[in-house]
Amino acid sequence: MRVIISAGGTGGHIYPALAIINKIKEEEPDSEILYIGTTDRMEKDLIPSLGYKYEALEVKGLKRKLTLDNIKTVTCFISAIKRAKEIIKDFDPDIVIGCGGYVTAPVIYAAKKLGKRTFIHEQNSVLGVTNRFLSKYVDAVLVSFPDTVVKAKRVVYTGNPSSEELNIPFSKSELGLSSTKKLVLIVMGSLGSKVINDRMKEILPKFSNKDYEILFITGKDYYDEFSSLKLGKNIKVVDYIDNMKKVFKKVDVMVSRAGATTLSEIISYKVATVLVPSPYVTDNHQYKNAMSLVNKNAALLLEEKDLNYEILSKDIEELLNNKEKVKCIKDNLSKMKVVDSASKIYDLIQEVIR
Repeated sequence: MRVIISAGGTGGHIYPALAIINKIKEEEPDSEILYIGTTDRMEKDLIPSLGYKYEALEVKGLKRKLTLDNIKTVTCFISAIKRAKEIIKDFDPDIVIGCGGYVTAPVIYAAKKLGKRTFIHEQNSVLGVTNRFLSKYVDAVLVSFPDTVVKAKRVVYTGNPSSEELNIPFSKSELGLSSTKKLVLIVMGSLGSKVINDRMKEILPKFSNKDYEILFITGKDYYDEFSSLKLGKNIKVVDYIDNMKKVFKKVDVMVSRAGATTLSEIISYKVATVLVPSPYVTDNHQYKNAMSLVNKNAALLLEEKDLNYEILSKDIEELLNNKEKVKCIKDNLSKMKVVDSASKIYDLIQEVIR
């Protein structure tokens, strides 16, 4: 089988794409995979480092307001379609799959114009701008949440494949953490959040000397800003952890953004979580993602505007100490879990190309 897969920008798009690739290679080791991404985002280094063929397109996101920058965006889009057609003709795939990010728009559009079978996978509870545009062209839209509204000729609820288990051994001692104390993980996406980090400079020192430990992940661009803070021995600050999933089984409470892939992992690992959705994303989709858990009593919600030490510590300690509430949350997360998401997607690929 020959597959082109495209995703770009953030881990929330890239890791589901990798989960699909891994499933295809597991089922059909001789499959040929070509990944199409951007020239300047994280996938350009990550994907080649994993040994996959990589082609880059120069693309830019469309600004929401009137600006001359959008002229360059449209010009890049037209050029990217032309280049994508050349790549697709040369590789001759059986199917082309898009997992989000604006780089997928020219790839999937070009593939459809060339008569190729196409899927897109949407990680969030609402379709992003790119996937809304592409939904009318593809053979199927695959969704991560059962209540996602999509206008397309075929919609399939598959869940998010990036949530599937990774059995990577991990000991808290690797990060200098205690094996006996409860652990709170605070992380705001693979790239971190400037707004949250600025707040945490004031909030984090107040957690010093608690009887539980806090692991705060800043994101690589913000780590140096925390070097001068005076923090208790119970607080560990790091810039990034490779394969974050390995930590989840050791976490008692998490404080997190509400990106789609993060929610899938919360569901998969049944992590009691305080969700702080980003208010800066398209269609406020992180809030809608978060409410898909909160409405099922599967997480707590703390809006960014309300984030302070008093409320955050109250929510954290409620989840650390209220065993009955945590059991209810974990039970509800279990009900939301989709088993074998990547396998469902692989089976759909086989169905379509046959």
